[in-house]
Amino acid sequence: MSLASIADNFFGLFNYWVVILLMMIGFYTVISHDNLVKKLIGLNLFQTAVFVFYISMGKISGSTAPILMSGKGSEDVLYAHPLPHVLILTAIVVGVSTTALGLALVVRINEAYGSIEEDDVLEADFETQEEETEEEAERMARAEARQERESAQQDHDDGREEEDDDRETRS
Repeated sequence: MSLASIADNFFGLFNYWVVILLMMIGFYTVISHDNLVKKLIGLNLFQTAVFVFYISMGKISGSTAPILMSGKGSEDVLYAHPLPHVLILTAIVVGVSTTALGLALVVRINEAYGSIEEDDVLEADFETQEEETEEEAERMARAEARQERESAQQDHDDGREEEDDDRETRS
């Protein structure tokens, strides 16, 4: 194998190398960063890599846009398949809307926790959970104490009623 054939193979598949590079950069960004906005950017890079992959798969060498032609030589025209491009247009719309939803959630998380760093949000969430479990335990203890008082009061009331009934029958 000569250097020229290796270069031809590498540059002939250049779009796939770009896809792999974009995917790895996006994946690394999602995994390595704690900032939620940076995670969204990494997801968008990964998504863009998928778009480029599908578009490059739909490309046919020597083809034209899938617009029907009439006249001489129209039978010999090679058309590109439009389905990958249509699917990518739909995926772009879905990607934009999910990015908007993700950014809205990041804004809401920032309002609720005061930070968009994942570690800070998780720490604040764990503290909130601990406080809630402590409050729930106190609530349960108060409810049990109230229930015991009520049952003791009912037992005490039951004893009085029996004494009153005994007095009424004696009179």
